[in-house]
Amino acid sequence: MTYHAVFERADDGSVHAYVPELPGCTSWGSTLEEAVANVREAMALWIAAAREEGTPVPAPSTIGSATIKVEAT
Repeated sequence: MTYHAVFERADDGSVHAYVPELPGCTSWGSTLEEAVANVREAMALWIAAAREEGTPVPAPSTIGSATIKVEAT
């Protein structure tokens, strides 16, 4: 399954990650690469725990993402 993860730089320079489609599925890393690896592991654990508990795993619903620059007027 492929889910959309959001990565944000924190004030201390670390990278925080969350998966909107998997409520509470978050992680972080010192670098983007580390955050990607950590959130991938968090996603797998989230899905495994949901299945073990009999909780439905949401189907991926994100169809894409974009970084959009907006000029302030």
